[in-house]
Amino acid sequence: MQSSNLAYVYGMAAVFLWATVATAFKIALGYFSPLQLVFVAVLTSIITLGGILAWQKKLALLKLQFGRRPLFYLVTGLLNPFLYYVVLFKAYSLLPAQQALSLNYTWAILLPLLAAPLLKQQLRKSDIAAALIAYSGVLIIATGGDVSGFRFDSPLGIGLALASTLLWCLYWIVNTKDQGDPVVSLLLSFIIGLPFITLTLILTDTLPSFSLKALLAGMYVGLFEMGITFVLWLMALKTASRAANISTLVFLSPVMSIGFIAWILQETIAMATYIGLGFILTGMMLQQLLPKYRASKSRPTTELAD
Repeated sequence: MQSSNLAYVYGMAAVFLWATVATAFKIALGYFSPLQLVFVAVLTSIITLGGILAWQKKLALLKLQFGRRPLFYLVTGLLNPFLYYVVLFKAYSLLPAQQALSLNYTWAILLPLLAAPLLKQQLRKSDIAAALIAYSGVLIIATGGDVSGFRFDSPLGIGLALASTLLWCLYWIVNTKDQGDPVVSLLLSFIIGLPFITLTLILTDTLPSFSLKALLAGMYVGLFEMGITFVLWLMALKTASRAANISTLVFLSPVMSIGFIAWILQETIAMATYIGLGFILTGMMLQQLLPKYRASKSRPTTELAD
């Protein structure tokens, strides 16, 4: 199989699996508290990523990378998985899956807004326009379409869903300074985050139930939200002739997720969700495609000048 075709196979597999996890979150949260689910999922992910690195003969890199920057991995471990997933799963426990899913996807809009001051990157007009459009969608979803009434069914759930996007963006901004193997870095973050998760669980909650159904639900989240899917996406980007072609597949994930939520969870998808998600996806596409369009339009002028 040609590398470009293989990249799409990896990419579509990752997108499909990511599209199932919002549904998996709600199912797993029927058995676990948010903190219990984080514990089971992270433990599963550590075993999975460790197995992948063992197969790749890269386990020795764990000690090497950690030894170079222990404080760095302490920070990433606190951000993800500890804080990010505790906040995200709590949001999912308070909101319908369709709302939590849609709000969580705004991290892509928030990222360049934070990168401008934190990484000294230029903030483009398209980033600002995308944010205005996307957060209009957030307002529509959060109010159930009653924008003028400005009433929220679960202000805490909405606040936590948006806070999770902030934590995710901070994690990726911190990771721009990481020069190590990305799978090794992710596993180190999870290994370091696990003691904080475990200690918090012991102090504030109870150990999770390990019935077969509960365990399978938690393991699914660990495998396909945190573990295997991340590796598939990295393989897609690595084998693609142009990473930009693969990155556009991400837009399929929330649309497919809504389908799984309606089919498996039997949630009635509100018109406000369709409209709000449409605004969010429009903002994301504008953010990615408008700078490329402008670059393509300016290129002939430059060439003529040369």
